[in-house]
Amino acid sequence: MDLNDLLGTIFSFENYAELLPLVTNSLIAGAILGLVGGLVGMFVMMRDMAFAVHGIAELSFAGAALALLLGANVVWGSVAGALAAALVLGLMGASAKDRNSITGVLMPFGLGLGILFLALYEGRSANKFGLLTGQIVAVDSVQLGLLAGCAVVVVIGLAVIWRPLTFASVDPAVAAARGVPAGRLSVVFMLLLGLSVALSIQVVGALLVLSLLVTPAAAALRVTSRPTLTVVLSVAFAVLSVVGGILLALAGRLPISPYVTTISFLIYLACRLIGWRRTVAASRARRPKPVAGPAPVR
Repeated sequence: MDLNDLLGTIFSFENYAELLPLVTNSLIAGAILGLVGGLVGMFVMMRDMAFAVHGIAELSFAGAALALLLGANVVWGSVAGALAAALVLGLMGASAKDRNSITGVLMPFGLGLGILFLALYEGRSANKFGLLTGQIVAVDSVQLGLLAGCAVVVVIGLAVIWRPLTFASVDPAVAAARGVPAGRLSVVFMLLLGLSVALSIQVVGALLVLSLLVTPAAAALRVTSRPTLTVVLSVAFAVLSVVGGILLALAGRLPISPYVTTISFLIYLACRLIGWRRTVAASRARRPKPVAGPAPVR
């Protein structure tokens, strides 16, 4: 394959105008997922739970693969697997050390189960590949309604626990001293995180879910420390990554995940560069200016 063929595989805008109306529901679904990913990602970063996201994704993948094997709804299978993993982590992983060790156990177990179920599945190979790397498909009204309903549950749940969860995430010792139920908040958040992971897998796949639930929030934290602006930027970056990835994937013959992850990574690099330049400028501004000595006596 020469360079022109390679570029034609990645970007080919022939008949793009005719194809665009076919992914209207997919674009709406992508925007919804971006909203959920941006909001949840803020707490993932504050609570240092990026590794846990990956562990939940593997169990969600196993649930989706089992549903595919049994001919059931793949979305519900993904949700069931993710919620089971999230509940285990929420109940058993009270500390970061415990959570990481449990995640390390769940990850290979979930991935192994998922691979087993896919090996037993005799249907289209594209369905198998899509669970791992995501796919751009025509989202019908029923699927869009299901995704939107789950997203509403996540957003409302976050709105209810936002303030105490923020307090418990930023300063858990003081929050516990003031009577904040950190344990119950952790379990509720893990369930909301599990639901978010299950929804995100439908777009970027089980292997690349971090690009939607971690990278946008990490990028936002690089350019601002203001809480409200950080949330807004995190959501904006996530929506841009997903919607932009869908629009680019429509012009190529590749899965959607490379486009989403590339946009997300480029946003992170740009934000990191902005943050570095601000740090350098602030460091220079704090340097003491040289004091001129007395004028020489003539």
